[in-house]
Amino acid sequence: MPELLSPIPYGRQDIDDADIAAVVAVLRSDFLTQGPAVGAFERAVAAVCGAHHVVAVGNATQGLHLACLAADLGPGDLLWTSPISFLASANCARYCGADVDFVDIDPSTFNMSPDALEAKLIVAERTGRLPKIVVPVHLGGEPCDMDRIEALSRRFGFAVIEDAAHAIGARYRGRPVGSGPSRMTVFSFHPVKVATTGEGGAIATDDDAVARRLRRLASHAMTRDPAEMDRPSDGPWYYQQIELGFNCRMTDIQAALGTSQLARLDRFLERRREIAARYDGDFANTVLVPQRRDPRNSSALHLYVVRLRAGAGRIGHREAHERLRADGVMVNLHYIPIYLQPYYRRLGFAPGHCPEAERYYAEAISLPMYAALTEAQRRRVVDAVERHCA
Repeated sequence: MPELLSPIPYGRQDIDDADIAAVVAVLRSDFLTQGPAVGAFERAVAAVCGAHHVVAVGNATQGLHLACLAADLGPGDLLWTSPISFLASANCARYCGADVDFVDIDPSTFNMSPDALEAKLIVAERTGRLPKIVVPVHLGGEPCDMDRIEALSRRFGFAVIEDAAHAIGARYRGRPVGSGPSRMTVFSFHPVKVATTGEGGAIATDDDAVARRLRRLASHAMTRDPAEMDRPSDGPWYYQQIELGFNCRMTDIQAALGTSQLARLDRFLERRREIAARYDGDFANTVLVPQRRDPRNSSALHLYVVRLRAGAGRIGHREAHERLRADGVMVNLHYIPIYLQPYYRRLGFAPGHCPEAERYYAEAISLPMYAALTEAQRRRVVDAVERHCA
């Protein structure tokens, strides 16, 4: 089948010969799991995000879970996050035995609304049920309004853990995402993300004690450090389990791929921004409304999301998805409001909890966006969208 007629995914990895060589070098080395490549990857991520410490983990879901544990989230505590995110942004609290609630989104940025957050916090303060942690999600790589969220964290006393699964390489008002005052920031390196380790994640923090605990938790909470033990060592083989930990370790194979990918991060980001700028021009003055990107920020553009305003197009939202996919343009939807999932409905959530998120869900379409997307493929996407929707 000619390349032009092949299905165009909404996202995909971009692997070159250098990536393959980096992985092969590890396969021929003495280390496949926890060796020097993991440390090199952590340093590469730290150089991108500007954090003092980076802890590599098996995936971003593990990263969010460990971040919540390191922030001492537990039964009786409350975490708030955005409903427009992947399930892990809320599940991380449930893994710790904590409760979850959701803050509605801004209808133009699709990120957590600072106005909605403030209003909800004021009510929660009156009722004595403030969150211990708030997890803002940088949807599609566009940073949330972190200055306002951090100001609210100081006012109401909650910790901030940024879900930056989409946002490696993004900048918020000039500073890299991951370098701000938040307690921790979690990145993803899944294959559809901006850069990949095959499957993987990383937690960034400037807090020395938090970083030490994250490393322990990620490796069964074991230590060989005599200073952390409650009794003298039995010998050179000795270790102790300090608390209940997990196996969340990244392998050297994954890390080598990630370090090689990060060497091309600037090129990946530049290409994504070129594609987004062309999409912006193509969809100007149509019924499609792209995510608003703050010109003071620099989005990582993991996703390019548009809203097909209800009743504005020639066809409905579901039919638009179906027709585009039938044309080989494999659009997707990011995301179903988390609280509408059966698990969360059994916890008492119901439609109407976050009206803006539900309106978004009824209109959102994620168009193909990845660095290897050719101009011919991009034009095919645009032609199909204009033919069916605009």
